[in-house]
Amino acid sequence: MEYVYLILSLLGGLGAFLIGMNMMSDSMSRLAHGKLKTMLNKTANNRFAGVGIGAASTVIIQSSSATTVMVVGLVNAGIMTLFQATAIIMGANIGTTITAWIASLGSLDVSAFLLLLTVVGVFMNMLAKNEKVKVVGTVLAGLGLIFVGLAVMSDAMDPELHEEIMAPIEHALSVVKNPALLLLIGVVVTAVVQSSSAVTSIVVVLATSGILIGGTGDGVYYVVIGSNIGTCVTALLSSIGASTNARRAAVIHLLFNCFGAVLFTVFLLCWQPFGTSFSETVLQKIFPPTAAGGENYQFQIAFFHTLFNVTCTCLFLPFAKGFVWLAEHIVREKKGAGSKRTEESVIGDLDERLLLQPSVALGHLYREIGRAFTYSMETLDKAFEAFLKKDTSAKEDIVARNAKLNEANREAVQYLVKLSASSLVMEEEKTISSMHYVLNDVVRIGELADNVTKYTDHYANDGLLFSSEFLTMIEEMFQKIKTLYSLSFSAYLNRDYDALSEVDSLEDEIDKDRRKLVNQHIKRLNEGRCQPQSSSVFINLVGNLERAADHITFIAHSIDAA
Repeated sequence: MEYVYLILSLLGGLGAFLIGMNMMSDSMSRLAHGKLKTMLNKTANNRFAGVGIGAASTVIIQSSSATTVMVVGLVNAGIMTLFQATAIIMGANIGTTITAWIASLGSLDVSAFLLLLTVVGVFMNMLAKNEKVKVVGTVLAGLGLIFVGLAVMSDAMDPELHEEIMAPIEHALSVVKNPALLLLIGVVVTAVVQSSSAVTSIVVVLATSGILIGGTGDGVYYVVIGSNIGTCVTALLSSIGASTNARRAAVIHLLFNCFGAVLFTVFLLCWQPFGTSFSETVLQKIFPPTAAGGENYQFQIAFFHTLFNVTCTCLFLPFAKGFVWLAEHIVREKKGAGSKRTEESVIGDLDERLLLQPSVALGHLYREIGRAFTYSMETLDKAFEAFLKKDTSAKEDIVARNAKLNEANREAVQYLVKLSASSLVMEEEKTISSMHYVLNDVVRIGELADNVTKYTDHYANDGLLFSSEFLTMIEEMFQKIKTLYSLSFSAYLNRDYDALSEVDSLEDEIDKDRRKLVNQHIKRLNEGRCQPQSSSVFINLVGNLERAADHITFIAHSIDAA
């Protein structure tokens, strides 16, 4: 029965730890919802900025695997280059080391006070009215749960409390000395759990209880090194079915950790025992032994984890382009396989990997809807040019373009629905709501272009005649619509509120142009200078163009709702 209690305590503690990590991760992501998206957009080709952003993103998300999967998604969507991805992946490996440090804090005398964070956070979330304060409360509650989980696991593995059970377990773990086997244990366990943070934290908790895998030598360090390789499995699995560059990004993550593992394995084998000598000369000065004579192995493990990733990043960062070159030779482009994002595509790939970070996914979709806006305006432009030329053959192209617009709309709406199920702040929820309306406006512009092709059929097939005066005036009106589009697109993409007054002013001019054109047409009809049978085409064409201007204006004003 005691064995069952021990297993249940370990599982319960691990569950509380993982739930706390998830709560803290989600809440920190909500607090940094716009900042993370902005950071990722500013990587450019600066490898040092990329490392910093990768580390910061992982500290927020609390998972290097999640950061790397997100990077694979950004590469797959064509937003990020492989060079940028390489620097961010290296930074992510540094950021993930914070979890081991958090786990190490559980051994301090103040750990009892850290457990109170759960209660403080819960009350903040329950009683506060400000949304940001509620989110901060959830962060604290999650952090408190992490320490609750660590405390439960530590108590369950306390040799003094469970001497009969822990003695054979401690002996079994300490007799494994083979570096290759210890590396393999780290790789396999992390691949199964799909979290190097969880595995490293368990190793730290074991060390807190005085249980070291591989004994008091360097064995535990090989497990830590292996966990860095095992965490690559998540990104490799996520890259299945993705673009060639996305698979290359996952391979770069694997190469980085494998090269680092080889380097540090050789280093540990040459400097034996590294743990003892380095601890006596350096680590014990930073983390002195406890009064009871303990060696503070948990801090040594956390320090080594950080040392491993920081050293590998410093060594390999200058060769970032070499990693890209190697990945390109390992994962070759298939003949005839092009990018998923072609010039004729309405929107790029809406990668579900980005849903791991809703603000990044939302920013990506926002830009892609902007592409759809441009595509619909180009469709209207083609339809209008065909009208002026009496070109009825353009109708087939307009119908095909509208089919693409409708398909893009369906994909975008499905992606928005998935985004809505994510943990979002109020601002992001408003943006999602406004994007549904923007998509409707984009589709309507395409439908109005289709209407224009019908008027072209009447114009060409029914022998209708329009005066040069009318054609000149309607061309001037359409030029204003194109200018309105440019202003609205800029306002939408850059959230330029100052441009809205100019948009409204130009839209008023287009409304006046429509009334002026219709009034002059009626005057010409009364004077017998215009064909009565052309009246329907004339009024409907002018009216449809004016309605297109309305939808363009609505898209600009969507930033008010967002």
